[in-house]
Amino acid sequence: MKKITSLLLALCLVFALCACGAEAPAESTADTAASDDQLNAMAGTYVELFPVICDPQFDQLWVDYAKPLVPEDQLADTVTALKGACMGTIYGQEAVDTYAGSEEAQFDCFFINGVKEFTFDGNTISGTDEAGNTVFSHEYTYVQDLSIGGMMDGRLYKTEDADAGEFTYFLICPDTPDTTYHIEFRYGSDMDALAEYAEGPYAYWLAAGIPADADEGMIQRCIELFVTENLTMEEGAEEAA
Repeated sequence: MKKITSLLLALCLVFALCACGAEAPAESTADTAASDDQLNAMAGTYVELFPVICDPQFDQLWVDYAKPLVPEDQLADTVTALKGACMGTIYGQEAVDTYAGSEEAQFDCFFINGVKEFTFDGNTISGTDEAGNTVFSHEYTYVQDLSIGGMMDGRLYKTEDADAGEFTYFLICPDTPDTTYHIEFRYGSDMDALAEYAEGPYAYWLAAGIPADADEGMIQRCIELFVTENLTMEEGAEEAA
């Protein structure tokens, strides 16, 4: 989850920086195996991360994890800011226009294009809407490693299905439920645009999910990770300034 934090911090410090995609490396058997391992490690069904970890029943956990890292008089505002940082409701050109010249940028980390749940099953990725209807279902193969703005690395997958539209590509970060208690990814029809973070149709958007069957222990560990890494990174940035 530190990668989300890095992106947000970078937006505040170098807001005008434009991202660019990584040059495609030669694919090898090892690359393919690692990519298959990535998808296998993500097997399961996911819902949006932040509505889960920001549920009011977990408010005290946010306070408890933040309390050792910030002054008491800043605690409430800090927790509010942390919760809001990745709960933006706009992305793409609307976000670019809205956040221009501002230090109040938010990331939209929700699912887009009508999907409420994603399922990863081997090389098949699918999504359903709020009513449980299938929005898409395709098989994907590894294309190349790809960087979002040179700060956040992922693996790019593509389906050859002609009707995939905005589900043609998936850019998947290395997070898994076993390592960071959540996943992070982007999807769309334009490979180059997916590598941009502050411009283009996917600007200020990065989907974040948590297993639909996550228990309270996983949710607690995810909150702890998000809070401690964010606040530790901010502290480091202030010392470096």
